[in-house]
Amino acid sequence: MNVNPAPANEPRMERGIGMVQATAMNMSNMVGIGPFITIPVLMTSLGGPQAMLGWLVALILALADGLVWSELGAAMPGSGGSYHFLRDGFGRERWGRLMSFLFIWQFLLSGPLEIASGFIGFASYLKYLWASASEQAVLLAAGGVGLVCIVLLYRPIRHIGRIMVGLWLGTLVTMAAVIFTGVTHFNPALAFDFPEGAWNLTPAFWLGLGMASRVGVYDYLGYYNICHLGDEVRDPGRVIPRSLLVSLVVVAVLYVGINFSIIGIVPWRSFVPAGDTPAPVVSMMMEKIWGVDVANVFTISVLLTAFACCVALLLGYSRIPFAAARDGNFFKAFGRLHPTGAFPHISLLVVGLLAVVFTFLPLMTVIDALLTTRIVVQFCGQIAALMLLRKNRPDLPRPFKMWLYPLPAFLAFGGWIFLLLTTEQKMLACGAIVLVLGVTAFLILAKFSRRWPFG
Repeated sequence: MNVNPAPANEPRMERGIGMVQATAMNMSNMVGIGPFITIPVLMTSLGGPQAMLGWLVALILALADGLVWSELGAAMPGSGGSYHFLRDGFGRERWGRLMSFLFIWQFLLSGPLEIASGFIGFASYLKYLWASASEQAVLLAAGGVGLVCIVLLYRPIRHIGRIMVGLWLGTLVTMAAVIFTGVTHFNPALAFDFPEGAWNLTPAFWLGLGMASRVGVYDYLGYYNICHLGDEVRDPGRVIPRSLLVSLVVVAVLYVGINFSIIGIVPWRSFVPAGDTPAPVVSMMMEKIWGVDVANVFTISVLLTAFACCVALLLGYSRIPFAAARDGNFFKAFGRLHPTGAFPHISLLVVGLLAVVFTFLPLMTVIDALLTTRIVVQFCGQIAALMLLRKNRPDLPRPFKMWLYPLPAFLAFGGWIFLLLTTEQKMLACGAIVLVLGVTAFLILAKFSRRWPFG
């Protein structure tokens, strides 16, 4: 494949995202539907409130990894985020070409899977309002919401920024209502109702903690979303790290409030073990305190929150295949910009439609699949890329530098490996197959284009 530079007469991407919009996009991505649907899965992992320890492990990992993203995003802002970090960190014409290709390869699976998890959550709460519908019917409706997301994003970025701020404000109102209800009706006996043997440190405990941590990390995913929109951010060296770290801290506080609010009102045994489509626990909580009518209104707010999350995810992720195609390391069609709106419309359509298809998978399968396929190449690969850049490119301007380097990098790397080691072997095997197929595809393309390692 040849490099596909932008035609001279093609419109340029607009730097229309400031600090407020960047923080709104990150938080909408992170909060979304995650904490509203994963509490049943989280509690199932360890069989009780001790599973909240997984949230702490996930937060420590996300904060450490957030410093990796902050330094890389500030130093190399560009559409595609991780694609640029891996390519430049490992070297553009050799190993960096392989790593960046593998990232795009696995991303076409993991990215739509993450968006699909939001649609699954949408279906879970839609079922609360539409009790007579079958599970298949609500999933079909959620798939239709995915098509609405595509239509909404089919426009210039300056309009999207304003839309995301509005959706973000709606998300904050929804979370505030949950926390207010929890604080004013909190029952410690329910929240800390530990089962017998909850803290026995057996092998099963560590495997359960790994599952709880994966669920926690899934809920924090998106703290880096603004890095994928680097070409459209004003003053990226300042905005990217600040919006990323502010989003992580604020959302961590909100998550503590949300989770304890839920388990302090709704007995955890009423929704454990979790099914393929988790119970709408927030609606159950609001119904118990305020009645059915208020719960119905609140469920609509949760659905809007889920919608905001999916919009934010699709917006950021549609830029990643676009960046690779412009670099000549992916299929040329993904590098096309809309002739009048100046957004990557082919990439948007492909990622969005794949997410709609994945909506019909079980939630925990979606979470494990997206993390397993992403950890090795993207998260661990970026940590290595950061260290290589520190060594090989000391002259690279770095508006933000990792605090206490390299301790957070080592901490993040160890956390990602822990999540892998506690994942089911079948899922690890699937992730390995995806990786092997990616290497094979890269070698075939390199052979035909006479590039490294064949040219």
